[in-house]
Amino acid sequence: MGLSFRGEFDQKVDGKGRMSIPSDFRAVLADGDPRCPENPNPRLVVLHGPHLKDCLHVYTIEAMEEIEEGIKRLPRGSAERKRAARFILGKSWETEVDKDGRIVLPQRLRQQIGLDGLATMAAMGDYFEVWNETTYKEVEAAEAAEMDEFDGDFDPLSLIDPPGGA
Repeated sequence: MGLSFRGEFDQKVDGKGRMSIPSDFRAVLADGDPRCPENPNPRLVVLHGPHLKDCLHVYTIEAMEEIEEGIKRLPRGSAERKRAARFILGKSWETEVDKDGRIVLPQRLRQQIGLDGLATMAAMGDYFEVWNETTYKEVEAAEAAEMDEFDGDFDPLSLIDPPGGA
């Protein structure tokens, strides 16, 4: 298993859709691109579509290849395979980080999530999310309010199995 995305970053998005990818994230993208380090500009795959609601998902090349293998294991011609292919392969876009550490997000993808001015990139382990900064803060505030129900006694580690299994 390669490197994981970790952290949360705010990045400016200019009028042409140029957006810097944080150096920590670029390292994970390079680790997950078989062409690197021979080609110093790592590729990435952006997943979009109505099923993602308010954000975009960004995967390494290797992570997307694993997802594609999962789709190929579904029965050929099945409704599940068609649906998975349509929502994942049909709603994905591959690009490359340029020499300045940036990508250019197409207008249609920026419009889908209302991205204008500032983006929040949030690590999710094997991928990261790209949000409109305001929307992300609203979602984060709603999740924090849910945690308040635990009277400050909520440990997010309780959501996962303990290391080594139970």
